[in-house]
Amino acid sequence: MFNSKFGSIPKFYVRAPGRVNIIGEHIDYCGYSVLPMAVEQDMLIAVEPVKTQTLQLANTNPLYPDFSTSSNNIQIDKTKPLWHNYFLCGFKGIQEHFGLSTLTGMNCLVDGNIPPSSGLSSSSALVCCAGLVTLTVLGMNLSKVELAEICAKSERYIGTEGGGMDQSISFLAEEGTAKLIEFSPLRATDVKLPSGAVFVIANSCVEMNKAATSHFNIRVMECRLAAKLLAKYRGLQWGKVLRLEEVQTKLGVSLEEMLWITEDALHPEPYSPEEVCRCLGISLQEFRTQILSPNTQDVLIFKLYQRAKHVYSEAARVLQFKKICEEAPDDTVQLLGELMNQSHASCRDMYECSCPELDQLVDICRKFGAQGSRLTGAGWGGCTVSLVPADKLTSFLANVHQAYYQRSDQNLTFEKQSLFATKPGGGALVFLEA
Repeated sequence: MFNSKFGSIPKFYVRAPGRVNIIGEHIDYCGYSVLPMAVEQDMLIAVEPVKTQTLQLANTNPLYPDFSTSSNNIQIDKTKPLWHNYFLCGFKGIQEHFGLSTLTGMNCLVDGNIPPSSGLSSSSALVCCAGLVTLTVLGMNLSKVELAEICAKSERYIGTEGGGMDQSISFLAEEGTAKLIEFSPLRATDVKLPSGAVFVIANSCVEMNKAATSHFNIRVMECRLAAKLLAKYRGLQWGKVLRLEEVQTKLGVSLEEMLWITEDALHPEPYSPEEVCRCLGISLQEFRTQILSPNTQDVLIFKLYQRAKHVYSEAARVLQFKKICEEAPDDTVQLLGELMNQSHASCRDMYECSCPELDQLVDICRKFGAQGSRLTGAGWGGCTVSLVPADKLTSFLANVHQAYYQRSDQNLTFEKQSLFATKPGGGALVFLEA
């Protein structure tokens, strides 16, 4: 296909995997550790550097039109998160990291088998793939950690305020192990998953593009405001506080204590912008210009109590999950499943990032033998991840397929990508032609 598009053959190929977040949802951008693994599905880019300063992008999927631009004038349109803009994020991130004003052109053909807008991080995989492509064309070197940090930062060009989990696991993943990803500084620790169970991904078939809606960025802002109010309540300098984790670190208390402080400091009723201003002692003008992001200016209510409760309890569940995996008691699978179920309840009720189809799919998965099941990724659509005892896998897949994908009132096109067992895959790679 590359040959028919560009009349030549690629010099090298780059792959970057998607990921499933096993537990730790919506807490990376609050500063807390998460526990993802790479999936076997990935993005693949075939690349040929060219002498001109033109960047030509094509996709094997006809739904994604070809795109061409000057490699020296990268413009990323935040208003329309089109597929090529994710490539441009990775490209521009490397360009800016090395302070380059001119860049060589290239012909690239993109192929991917990560279902789009499904919460398995297809967009971040494309950003990471593009970053690694650009680095390889330049003949430069960076560590995996540096690459992950650059790609996490550059994906924000598209307008989403993500935390860095997706890019980190895409680069740092290793076959056969999940990873505890910690931030500031970024590091990854192996987490050995139980041998008697498998993780199964089921796509609700409700698509959610987080760059095209404000749900995601509103949650980021609610967490930021909760952090500021908690800091003020405890007499800390709240002006520079951006993340809930900073409050815990500055106070030097446990996650459990942070939950009690949240109970004391915040009320469950939603906050208006005016009330937030009263609590912080600032004007509405200062609030809008100094704290709110451009895409949260019109938000009328902020649920600060609920968001903080979710983040602190979810951060604790991640650490418990890792501890159970390490200690491997007899009832490991059951204990891990309970944590996943608690995580889904918190995402649904406190973070409000589920949807009816996800809740229904989670119920079906538990009914047919999953020890634990929860939404994974940003939510509001996309996938669930379920922990299924290995000896129940065949019947589980058949029953879930029938109960969710073959119901007469569901107008779903079932594809193999919709329901599959997965094991931890490897990270991003460059394949060089012989």
